[in-house]
Amino acid sequence: MRIGIVLMNLGGPTREDNVRIFLKNLFRDEDIIKLGGGVAQNLFSNVISKLRAPSVAEDYKEINGCPNGCTGNKHCTNRKNKVVSNCCSPINGLTEAQRRGLEKYFNEILPNADTKVYTCMRYWLPFADTIMDDMVEDGITHTVLMPLYPQFSWTTTGSSFRDWEDVEKEKFGEHGAPWKQFHVKNYHRNESYLQAINDRIDESLAELDEETRQKTHLIFSAHGTPLLEVRSGDPYTVEVKETMEAVMERREEKHSYWLGFQSKVGPQKWTQPNTEDLVRRHLEYGIKNFLMIPIAFVTDHIETLYELGVELVEDLEEEGFEFESMKVMKGLNDHPHYIKALAQESLRVLKHEVNPDDIEWEKDKAQKKEVTV
Repeated sequence: MRIGIVLMNLGGPTREDNVRIFLKNLFRDEDIIKLGGGVAQNLFSNVISKLRAPSVAEDYKEINGCPNGCTGNKHCTNRKNKVVSNCCSPINGLTEAQRRGLEKYFNEILPNADTKVYTCMRYWLPFADTIMDDMVEDGITHTVLMPLYPQFSWTTTGSSFRDWEDVEKEKFGEHGAPWKQFHVKNYHRNESYLQAINDRIDESLAELDEETRQKTHLIFSAHGTPLLEVRSGDPYTVEVKETMEAVMERREEKHSYWLGFQSKVGPQKWTQPNTEDLVRRHLEYGIKNFLMIPIAFVTDHIETLYELGVELVEDLEEEGFEFESMKVMKGLNDHPHYIKALAQESLRVLKHEVNPDDIEWEKDKAQKKEVTV
């Protein structure tokens, strides 16, 4: 058995000259922007990417993820060409850290199996076709598609699954891929994942003095979604709320908390309340201390580091609002408990393929039993 775990993520530009291409790939996705594909979809993606690319590139420059050289995967052109970029999304290097962390963890808990972990990005390198070539070369026999989206949405996990299947059909035809394939749909209530979030919250609060900590309100923020998706049965918004409630149920120290949605694109109505409007409303009531918790993001990238850490603060200050502290929680990134959650969920879907007695969960028999449930 040779196991291949495919970490599926959004991806991000690695240089200024590919920001427009990244945005074009994003807006061309029919699972996100529903224009029916074809000419209309391509025209929209061309126009909107051209208009937005210059300002988005400036945002990425402000949070450049690889200031001292490439930290991304082996397929990154910056790594291949030994280029130091000033406009690289942090998601690239952080997802690579997750990949390495999970592969190392699998080698520890499943030493008798040959496990490789891959990164497959949806809108920038490396794409599915490249990763499948790597897996064929490595002789993979069992594949787990592991989305880095804990809450399921057709616009994220669904889109990644569809793209993978389309490429697979084109590449392998009627005979199919040379491996057994398994899917992790969601894991928004996985205990290790929830513990990783609470650890990050505790780390953030510990950096505040006692008086500030007691006055701090928790603002959970998730990427918004069009109401059309919610009404069509997309479970994402419900699962985000379930994650938030599960996190708070497990906290001994209670704080007031709310949920907002960010990153609205286009003229459609999106999930409410908007995160910025939610914070503004609190400020109007005299609340001045906030911890922003990116509840549906598992790496630090433009939505967390820039939208919450820079843009939100600047917009509120320009409007004349005053606050004492507005802290953004660090992303889960390669937190040990999040890596453990990815391993647990991967092995859960492989439970009929992997002997549970071969799994060494830090010598913890209870964990071994949990995977077989």
